[in-house]
Amino acid sequence: MADACTLTGADRAGRWVVTCDHASNRVPVEVADGDLGLPAQDMARHIAYDVGALGVAEALGAALDAPVVASTYSRLVIDPNRGEDDPTLLMQVYDGSIIPANRGVDPAEVERRLALYHRPYHAMISEVLAARDDPLIVSVHSFTPQFVGRPPRPWHIGVLYAEDRRLATPLIDRLIVEGDLCVGDNAPYSGQLPGDALDRHGIQAGRKHVLVELRNDLIETPTQQAAWGKRLAGVLEDARAHADL
Repeated sequence: MADACTLTGADRAGRWVVTCDHASNRVPVEVADGDLGLPAQDMARHIAYDVGALGVAEALGAALDAPVVASTYSRLVIDPNRGEDDPTLLMQVYDGSIIPANRGVDPAEVERRLALYHRPYHAMISEVLAARDDPLIVSVHSFTPQFVGRPPRPWHIGVLYAEDRRLATPLIDRLIVEGDLCVGDNAPYSGQLPGDALDRHGIQAGRKHVLVELRNDLIETPTQQAAWGKRLAGVLEDARAHADL
């Protein structure tokens, strides 16, 4: 389990639990000898991981006195933020780039990667959540300012949710009050993704949860990541208190 994910702050006592599904662009040696066949510049961009998200998640966890569960391998190895039957669980083409080592992968290889890298991550999240009374989940992601051949994205931050808006609505309201942010309400993506991490650990379990997306050009450096982690901690706590959660 430890090899598929990391747990920081296991002894922190806060109600919040921070997750980071796409924290790393590493490829384990057990998968295609550690090389998916992509050039380094592709492995360094958003198709391989959520740029800057781990640093924000770690800073946020410290500020909230919350544990942080983070994946340790690239989303291109197997995507922990997808259900096991999702067609995008193992991407073969992403934002204009073909992933050679994923072309023609058979069901046995998908099952092997699920067992090694996907299920242990979710087992760790379940274990951390089960140890807390009425935990609040916040999942930290980042998004690219622009897909290849698409218009630029105006949002600085997005708040994603499905049918449970107990945290999302007060958080969006609080972020708008900040006054300097273009806030996405279920944008740049929709939170309606059956089988994803928050569907599994939030909706299906009845736990309060929210997913935060930050535009990755705003969190490129450790200084930016630390600042955003601290800022998010404040607005999350304000939103929780306002909603009396």
